[in-house]
Amino acid sequence: MSEVLLSALEKAPQRALLKALGLTDEEIEKPVIAIVTAKSEIVPGHIHLDRITDAVKAGVYAGGCTPVVVPAIGVCDGLAMGHESMRYALPSRELIADGVETMLRGHAFDGAVFVPNSDMTVPGMLMGAARVNIPSVFVSGGPMASGKYHGKKAGYTSMYEGIGAVKQGTMSRAELDELENFACPGYGMYTVNAINCLCEALGMALPGNGTALAVSSERIRIAKRAGAAICELVRDAVTPRMIMKKSAFINALTLDMALGGSADSVLHLFAIADECNIKLDLDTVQKISDKTPVLCTLSSASGVGLEELHLAGGASAVLHELAKKNLIDGSLFTVNGHSLADDYAHAHVLDENIIHKIDDPVSPVGGIAVLRGNLAEDGALVRRALVEKDMLTFTGKAKCFNCEEDAVAAIYAGRVKEGDAIVIRYEGPAGGPGMRKMLSPLSALVGMGLDGKVALITDGRITGATHSVAIGHVCPEATEGGKIALVADGDTVKIDIPGGRLVLDVPAKMLEARRKKLRPHDSNVSGWLLRYQNLVTSATTGAVLKKKF
Repeated sequence: MSEVLLSALEKAPQRALLKALGLTDEEIEKPVIAIVTAKSEIVPGHIHLDRITDAVKAGVYAGGCTPVVVPAIGVCDGLAMGHESMRYALPSRELIADGVETMLRGHAFDGAVFVPNSDMTVPGMLMGAARVNIPSVFVSGGPMASGKYHGKKAGYTSMYEGIGAVKQGTMSRAELDELENFACPGYGMYTVNAINCLCEALGMALPGNGTALAVSSERIRIAKRAGAAICELVRDAVTPRMIMKKSAFINALTLDMALGGSADSVLHLFAIADECNIKLDLDTVQKISDKTPVLCTLSSASGVGLEELHLAGGASAVLHELAKKNLIDGSLFTVNGHSLADDYAHAHVLDENIIHKIDDPVSPVGGIAVLRGNLAEDGALVRRALVEKDMLTFTGKAKCFNCEEDAVAAIYAGRVKEGDAIVIRYEGPAGGPGMRKMLSPLSALVGMGLDGKVALITDGRITGATHSVAIGHVCPEATEGGKIALVADGDTVKIDIPGGRLVLDVPAKMLEARRKKLRPHDSNVSGWLLRYQNLVTSATTGAVLKKKF
């Protein structure tokens, strides 16, 4: 900004507008840093971001630059879960990236500090940062502290499980109402949002970014240091694409697998890499997962969240353990101004019950497995780290639903039984549209006592709320001609997670006959979702938007 606006006589009107903001000549002469914040009063993970932003501003001033706050949107996945609003969650990632590009290039900033804190704001801002490619640092708002109810850990997913318990008669409605007051005790990001940890492995955030609690003073200190760090990056002209090399994405995927695997993280890393002109694929994911041990299983089903991970040593401790087997490239540069290895050099495992040592892993292979077969010819993802051993191979009879709501209603009505293979289709990126996350049906299975007893297969997204076989990101999706659209009630579905197979045991001729009778599924959307539906690509490419059309 300073280069564009300071020297030219013709830019006096622009300088006058900056002074209308209250900026002095001295502030205008310094590098001007955008602080891109998702602050809003509707998202629990965002309501406190003004505190984080103020801390970043203090760090920027201390570093000798001038901070200017600009906004970004954000959809609360939790509030949107289980109904039509969730269709806007994944598409919002693209709007966030476009908004970042618009605000930063539209105002010629010298650098940016990004303050996100939710499932889509983090990857959306990373995509925008890569696209604009000016010096950038990320500092999230941090995770929410755990809730407690009757002496036991409680959280957002406890509410879904409670609904099932009420329907089963094992919990009263009064108890569920009381649980509402304890499940989410304060501000911060509830979900086990691994992408904030992966920012550390990518080199785009300072140590502790992913795990320090939202309410902690450490979170404020990290924000101040991020503000100071951006000034150094601007002076040294270090940009995101100089940091986010392919090896950095391999590091991030490796950390993801060691933390039990997040299918969402795979989706987002593919999209962020695409903005860096780096191509990742599911074969790469499988290779990384096959050689990466699980050291900490982050999920609501395991009961281990970011709070526990932080107290056990944080993402840095996990990276340090992985580096002992040369699974991490520690030579890569980070926003801290030195190598990734320098970031994790002094981190150690403080609780081996949470973070296992590299020689004593939870599992010798990583948290995600890629499945292929006639039911997922382009691939599908399963969080194998959460699947019970006796469910790693599974054969069941299909029960098919064309939307999430119908599946949830059937589960609560008792129409889903042990051994069923639940198929939820037309929930893919284009088919939904929006690729909704299937937390509601998965949590309902837990609440109805079916955890670890059924399989769920969807072209939508999955979450770690169950020990059942939960297979998501099935590609091609139903709307794009995938065979998931041809499954009928009673069909035999065969799942072999160790063998990487997802097979519909129906003769090809019968499937072809069904295809001829298949009618297009009308999602009946309009506005932005209609445009998104026509532009979005497959989940195997990160569900990014077409660049040529």
